[in-house]
Amino acid sequence: MTKTRRPLAPLPRRSVRAATAVLALSGLLAAAGCSGGTASDPPAAGAVTAVPAALSPSASASGSSAGSSSGSPSGSASGSGSPSAGASGSSASAGGTVVPLTPDVTARLDAAVQRVLSEASVPGVMVGLTTPDGSYLKAFGVSDKVAGTPMVTGLNMRIGSETKTLTVTGLLRLVDQGKVGLDDPVGTYIAGVPGGDVVTLRQLADMRSGLFNYSADPDFQQAVINDPNRVFTPQQLLSYAFKHPADFAPGTEFEYSNTNTVLIGLVLEKVGGQPLDVFLKQQVFDPAGLGRTVFPTDASFPQPHARGYTDQTPDGTVADATDWNPSWAWAAGAAISDLADMQKWAKVLATGTLLKPATQAERLATPPTPLPGVGYGLGLFINHGWVGHNGSLPGYQSAVVYLPSAQATLVVLLNTDISSQGEEPSTLFAKAITEIVSPGNVYSFPPAAGSSSPTASTA
Repeated sequence: MTKTRRPLAPLPRRSVRAATAVLALSGLLAAAGCSGGTASDPPAAGAVTAVPAALSPSASASGSSAGSSSGSPSGSASGSGSPSAGASGSSASAGGTVVPLTPDVTARLDAAVQRVLSEASVPGVMVGLTTPDGSYLKAFGVSDKVAGTPMVTGLNMRIGSETKTLTVTGLLRLVDQGKVGLDDPVGTYIAGVPGGDVVTLRQLADMRSGLFNYSADPDFQQAVINDPNRVFTPQQLLSYAFKHPADFAPGTEFEYSNTNTVLIGLVLEKVGGQPLDVFLKQQVFDPAGLGRTVFPTDASFPQPHARGYTDQTPDGTVADATDWNPSWAWAAGAAISDLADMQKWAKVLATGTLLKPATQAERLATPPTPLPGVGYGLGLFINHGWVGHNGSLPGYQSAVVYLPSAQATLVVLLNTDISSQGEEPSTLFAKAITEIVSPGNVYSFPPAAGSSSPTASTA
């Protein structure tokens, strides 16, 4: 059967109007059409990019064997500490508790992760679940399919659209410093943006600008698939978006778009007076204690890292995407991190440690999206009570979330973006885990609507 490939985009794309998008909240590439959709079939206008998706169809991946478990990574979130006023005063606090991590629950988690690993043909995955009651930190499968190297919890991974949470936090830091206002028009800082005198920084951050998602442009998709090592500048990325009319009037609909976050990245450079990688390190990574998180300026990938596998290729065959250049995702999805840093970041993001309480409260005002149980605020979502984001880049996916009501952190990092029956594997893992530990708050995105292709969603 011929497979329909997903577009490369940070976050799976689902249409707001047609309600066909899986809130591109998970992966950069998967959401906006960057993950491998056919260049001849652009996504519908107004589509909401949602969960991360890979560049192409399903693939056979080995490595379903159980991996080693490891001790708690240094610096990982303990899960203790109460949420900030901003988090507790929002819908993020709705719902409830997590079950104790007893030997029986741990055994059930092992079985659930192994089941998803096998059924979705995922090479390897690492899981970090931390609650006030204890921690579950384990790796399963392999980090390298050719060498058969076991996955371990200390490896670096590309985190896709989780980068958006870092970029938007940088913007909110500038808000707190009085250097920008959320309701400032983007045209105040960046020239040449269609409707730039009307589209606000807030609308960029909460995905309600209406600007076309560059990663849904057929020419862009073809360019990336034909040469995954190509270097793109932010201005080149925006040129793909700006040749299209707006999908809707600013503030009237929700549509996940990588264009929004790339523009925010340019605002950070303009106002901050520094390259984006330097700005993020000084304003976000260092204050949050993220010592292993980097924003690469090229295809470099700090060792040790897992190898990543994708089917976002010209013919849909599976390829090793480890060293592909992530410049096409830039501020929307190029960051690299590890399990310990992402556990720490999940709590910082949800509780607003780096922001003023009033700013965090605005961040957590998450209007609903076309996805049941999911709201999207300023660079983050609330998914059935879990606050955070997901990410997808060719070869890698992530889900990084925090449940304020239970002071629980969940991080899932894996080395493939290949969908399974229309669902992102990161979602499958997070759902299987939360069904066991937080049955009142089950993380979930609907499968790609109206498609029989395992690669329907886009990151």
